[in-house]
Amino acid sequence: MIKIFQQFKEFLGKYQLLTIDGALLALLTLFLAVHYLNAYFNFIYHQIDGFILAVLAAFAALPVLKNTFESLKNKKITIDLLASIALIFSLLAHEWASATFINLMLTSARILDRYTENRSRRAIQSLLKLKPEIARIRAGDKIIAIKVKNIKRGDEIMVELGERIPVDGIVIQSEAEVDQSSLTGESLPVNKKAGSRVFSSTVVVSGNLIIKAEKIGKETTLEKMIELVEKAAAHKPAITTMADRFASWYVALMLLGSIALYFATHNFALVLAVVLVVCADDIAVAIPLAFIASLGHAARHGVIIKGGDFLEGLNEAKVIVADKTGTLTVGELRVKNLFAFNEWESKDILKLAATVSSLSNHPSAKAILRYAEERGISLKQPEKLEEKSGRGVTAILNGKMIASGKLAFMKELGIKITEHQIADVEREKDEGFNTTLIGYDGKLAGFFTLADEVRQNARQVIEGLKKSGIEKFVMLTGDNEKVAERVAEELAVTEYHANLLPEDKLNYLKKYLGTEHKVIAIGDGVNDAALLSAADIGIAMGGIGADVTVESGDIVLMQDNLEQILETMRLAKYTRHVTRQDFVIWAITNVIGLSLVFSGLVPAVFLPTTASAYNFITDFIPIINSIRLFQLHLEKYKQ
Repeated sequence: MIKIFQQFKEFLGKYQLLTIDGALLALLTLFLAVHYLNAYFNFIYHQIDGFILAVLAAFAALPVLKNTFESLKNKKITIDLLASIALIFSLLAHEWASATFINLMLTSARILDRYTENRSRRAIQSLLKLKPEIARIRAGDKIIAIKVKNIKRGDEIMVELGERIPVDGIVIQSEAEVDQSSLTGESLPVNKKAGSRVFSSTVVVSGNLIIKAEKIGKETTLEKMIELVEKAAAHKPAITTMADRFASWYVALMLLGSIALYFATHNFALVLAVVLVVCADDIAVAIPLAFIASLGHAARHGVIIKGGDFLEGLNEAKVIVADKTGTLTVGELRVKNLFAFNEWESKDILKLAATVSSLSNHPSAKAILRYAEERGISLKQPEKLEEKSGRGVTAILNGKMIASGKLAFMKELGIKITEHQIADVEREKDEGFNTTLIGYDGKLAGFFTLADEVRQNARQVIEGLKKSGIEKFVMLTGDNEKVAERVAEELAVTEYHANLLPEDKLNYLKKYLGTEHKVIAIGDGVNDAALLSAADIGIAMGGIGADVTVESGDIVLMQDNLEQILETMRLAKYTRHVTRQDFVIWAITNVIGLSLVFSGLVPAVFLPTTASAYNFITDFIPIINSIRLFQLHLEKYKQ
């Protein structure tokens, strides 16, 4: 027994329920139990029992009466108004047990609401626990331990196996596997080496790193994520407003109905019983509870939704406008093919290309170098490397010139190119590919085709979105028409627009705004900030580490994973499914309750007490239905 009591006390403390409401709940339950025991066994003087219940009921009614007064003052009708009327009439009729039941119900609702808030805060608290307090920085030949709050930008920080990274920064030395699941929801560790970006509070699971601090304190990704979760938890979902609108007409209807019933029957107990049965405070708790649970589920899986209204709005979306680069594609050039001319072998051309690209920062050069490294090509150190901005690169190897660049650059250098070779290059350009030509010793050796690669699962995601109710998917890009056409064909996208500046993308978006349906914009959040901000719902890809992404998106995907959009759409549909169930449950319990009231099965003298007890018990059915979203498994919902 003592153990059970201790566990109960820990539960109350864990969810911060050791409050006035918690004590009030215990007292209401105790005296209500005493009241019914006294009714059957008459072991306490009835007037004392009644007096205690009256005082307790009046005291417990103060919070709901206060809420009602404030709502009316703001010209707003809420469920509390109906509950207040039921309370006042119960007290005037000396129906102490009925008033106590109503208070017990409302107090339980307030506690459950507080529990819900605490549950959402625990996601934030769990993130806060990830923050390390001490870091080791390299100062010359010394290693100094300092508090994380004292780290400065540019400090070199050592992170060993099993330690959490204290800042956002760049790896400058060593290599390690890092668990980023706390921020992105990724199940597998990510390899980090020199030049890789790392994020605060992620864990080194193998190896060690030396990091140069870039973002510290409130600037780090973790801190921004915590801020987003707090805003999302505090944001009032639009469906709550729908519940308020429902309350406005529902309360007015029930008041008019109750007045008409009284004039028709002059039976005060019957009217009071009806009012007690139809109190809809369970809906006022169950609907927001469902959205808060869903926002928490999304955050745990690396999707930050800045408010329940954005989650709800996904159900009303029919149009998606998506940026191409970095969203539907990986945003990085990849070699697609290598063409060799004359007697040249592909591997020999690749050696030349890798050599001349080794010291260049151009995206094409990096792509070629990466392509060579993947194939184990060894590099030779070039001589006299010279880069011509926007045109190409030249280098000297074994006394002969290697050239890499565009067709015009080759002609400028006097490289011999046949009409047949030019035709081959132009054919690939017409297919929407970038081309990089390789010349050696005055002749054209071959050329590479490169492209920004389409994300592996992009086409499947777009098909899934169309099946989920999206009627139009539009791709926007600043690339030329040929590139746009090639990517659109790969993705099976029928509507696309090319050669667009950021303001052009915004103008195309505005064509779809202002209709009854919501418009979603998807972008990488850096050059698409205006697009994301202007849309009804902006979804930012790859939010981890990108400040503009975090600020501009209404929904932020912390990973570069398009499938998370589909998962979030499924979450929105399932949340709507649950909230509709809540209304159906509420309607059914009301019909049953009113049937009992008017059936005559309950003696008139017990009508108000029985009605309040019935309402109290059935209140928890829709609330429990919403609570199951805390143990959400979306794979079970395939609609």
